[in-house]
Order: sequence, then C-alpha cells, then structure tokens
Amino acid sequence: MKAIQASLEDISYLLRIPQRKPYGTMEGNVKKALKIATEEKDSILASIPQDLREKGSVLYTTLVEGKGGLQSLLTYIKNQDPDKVSLGLASSLDTVAEIELLQAPGLSFLLPEPYLKYPRLAGRGMVEFTIEKGDGSTFSPQVGGEPIKAATIQVVLDGYSAPLTAGNFAKLVVDGAYNGSKLISANQAILTESGADKKSGYSVPLEIMPSGQFEPLYKTSLSVQDGELPVLPLSVYGAVAMSHSEDSEEYSSPNQFFFYLYDKRNSGLGGISFEEGQFSVFGYVTVGREILPEIKTGDVIRSAKLVEGQDKLVLPADST
Repeated sequence: MKAIQASLEDISYLLRIPQRKPYGTMEGNVKKALKIATEEKDSILASIPQDLREKGSVLYTTLVEGKGGLQSLLTYIKNQDPDKVSLGLASSLDTVAEIELLQAPGLSFLLPEPYLKYPRLAGRGMVEFTIEKGDGSTFSPQVGGEPIKAATIQVVLDGYSAPLTAGNFAKLVVDGAYNGSKLISANQAILTESGADKKSGYSVPLEIMPSGQFEPLYKTSLSVQDGELPVLPLSVYGAVAMSHSEDSEEYSSPNQFFFYLYDKRNSGLGGISFEEGQFSVFGYVTVGREILPEIKTGDVIRSAKLVEGQDKLVLPADST
C-alpha cells in the first residue's frame, strides 16, 4: 500500500507543473499502482485483521474498480482533464488511506531516544471538526440543499510520516483542546488561535520526511531549490500543518495549527509554495475542502474528535 500511495502522490507533483502536464507519466504511475494492487491483492487483504477483512475487501474493490478509483483516474488522465484528475487522485488516495488504517502495521522505523518523551501516532488517524460561523450566519448550501449552520471537515493524520507532530495533535484533540477555539483567516491559511490557557501540547521538533527517505528529519527544513521535497507536501489545498514555535523555527508550536489554502498562482518555481519544506505537515483535509474558503476570522471550532486512530496513539509514561 505504501508503494501504491507513493506512485499516486507523485501525480500530485506532476499536476503542479504549470506548463504542459506530463499525462503520459501520470498514466504510467496509475498503471503501476493498478499492477501492484492486482498482483498483491491477496497479501493486501491478508494484512488486514480478520474481523475487518470484509470492510477491507469493499475498500479494495472501490480502489481498483470503483467510480472514484484507479480505473476512473486512468480515464481522466487519458482525457487530459486536470480538474477531474485532481478529484480522482484525492478520492483514490483517500481510499488508500482507509485501507492503510485497517492494516495499521505501526511505524516502519525507530524514533530517536530523546523523542520518545513525546506523544506519537503509530499509523493513521482521522479527526472530524465541526465548524460554526462566529456571527451566527450559515455556510453555503450544497446543491439543492439547505444553508448549513455547522460544517464538517475531516482530516486524515499521517503518523507514518510525521509520528510526533500527528501524535501531539491527536492528543490535543482527545483532550478537547480545540473545542471552542476561534479561527483566524490569514493569507492562504486558516489558523487556530494560539496561547489559550486551556491549551497545552508539546513543542515538537520540526519534523519532515524527505521524499525517498524512510524516516523523518528533525529540526531541519528542506531546500526545495536543491531538489529536496517532503513526502507530505505543503503545496496541496487543504494541507494541515503546525505553526512554528514563537521561540525557534526548529520547533513547532505546542498547539497552533493551520489549514493551508494552496494557490499555485501565488507559488514559486514549478508551482511549489515558497514555504514548502519549512513546516511540519501532518495531514490533509479529505472531506469539507469546499468549506475552507468560507471560513472567516471569528468562526469557531465547536468540536474536534479523533474518530479513527485512538488505538494508534502512544502516550509517554509521564503523560496524563
């Protein structure tokens, strides 16, 4: 599944090329993912616990043959429709993430000894936010629907690539730290308020997994100009990352995070954000991306819940 994920994530980079997009390369990536999925079907399903195998089988079929799966993605690429490719890619990656959640093998590397004092997420999780307008107004209705008083946003946490950052965030969610938090709309980002007394959290070292590597770097940013790219890119609409610590850019804020509203029109070379490789990205909005541009300063996180991944959250011995 990691190989399938990596093959698909490469497409997200190719989509950001502002000139003529390499659809032939994208097609090759999807065919590679399909080949792996088809040839390794038995081992993929065998790695899922028996009581979850039926759900895993449905997800596998969705990934390979479903409307939002790899076959559909292949069609969109052949039609050279970048908008549908982007949507199909997000759908396929979401299904991949769900299958990996079922497999949940834990981390594929050992954390350095000094970092075992932090909470960590040994796998993937999902957080569901309920957002309300601060002024009592509503969010835009869906097609044919009624105005929405409370919008739902789901975020998949990637504890494989950012175990400490995702772990700290998951613990904050479990502790209720974000319930009632106000949001701040800034340039290309939506931030949570910082420094509220009820918030705690750990100031985790800047944590970035470079592409092609098998474990994260700590307290080290990447140089995009030198060809260094992260496994979890910031240059994706709906990327979720921690702000920097007020004391040092080598550490993340204990509790302030932001939704990144990536806009390639305001990006640098190759359509990559100027701040790529500078922040600890730990997840992505998978449901509710259309809500993000409607969020304004003063809107409120009514609740945040860890709906999947509680069993992957490992707390240090001195944690409460």
